[in-house]
Amino acid sequence: MADISEVTAVPSDALLTPDNCAVLFVDHQPQMFFGTGSGDRTAIINATLGLAKAAKVFDVPVVLSTVAAESFSGPLMPQLAGVFPEQKIIDRSTMNAWEDVAFVEAVKATGRKKLVIAGLWTEVCVVLPTLSALAQGYEVYVVADASGGVTPQAHEHAVQRMVQAGAVPVTWVQVLLELQRDWARTETYLPVMDVVKEHGGTYGLGVVYAQAVIGEHAAG
Repeated sequence: MADISEVTAVPSDALLTPDNCAVLFVDHQPQMFFGTGSGDRTAIINATLGLAKAAKVFDVPVVLSTVAAESFSGPLMPQLAGVFPEQKIIDRSTMNAWEDVAFVEAVKATGRKKLVIAGLWTEVCVVLPTLSALAQGYEVYVVADASGGVTPQAHEHAVQRMVQAGAVPVTWVQVLLELQRDWARTETYLPVMDVVKEHGGTYGLGVVYAQAVIGEHAAG
C-alpha cells in the first residue's frame, strides 16, 4: 500500500518527454500504402504528419527508414520527408528494420531508451522491430493511428501481439500532448497549437474557435 505522506507532485518515469524518447518512422511509402486496408489511408497520412511535426516541435530525434525504395516500394512519403529535409533516410532490404545495421546504429545514436514507432505494415514492419527492440531492453510505444495493416484484423492482431510483449499503444495526439503536458510551457505552446489546428481535425477547429472567441492563448 502506498504511503500517502510520501506522495508528491512528480510525473511518472513512464511518461514520454522530449529528453527521453526517439521517434521511428518505418516504411511510409507508396507501395505500402497501396496495400493498407486497416483504416482510412488519408487519416493514416494525417496522423503520421501530426506525429512528425510533434517530434519537430520538441526537437525529438527521429529515424526515417524505407524498404526497397528503388526496386519496389517507392520513396518515403514526400510530406514526411519534407518535415525533416536534412534527415538521412535509411533504406533497407530487410522487412525487420532491427536486422539492418545502419538502422540500429541510428537508433543507438539517439541515446534514447524509449522508442516511439509508427509504420506500414503494422503486422510486419512495425511488429518485427518492436519485438526485437523490446528483447534488447528498449521501451516501445506504438503509434497505432500512424500505422496501418493489410486488413483491420491484421492491424489489430499485430497491436495485440506487441502489447502482450510489453509495448504501449498510443496515438499521435497522445504523444503530442504528453510531450507538452503543461500549457504553461510557453516556448512550445503556439507551435503545438499550430500542429493541432493543421492535423487535429475537430479538436483543431475547437482551438480555432477558442482562440477567436477567448484569445490566441486559449489553452487545451
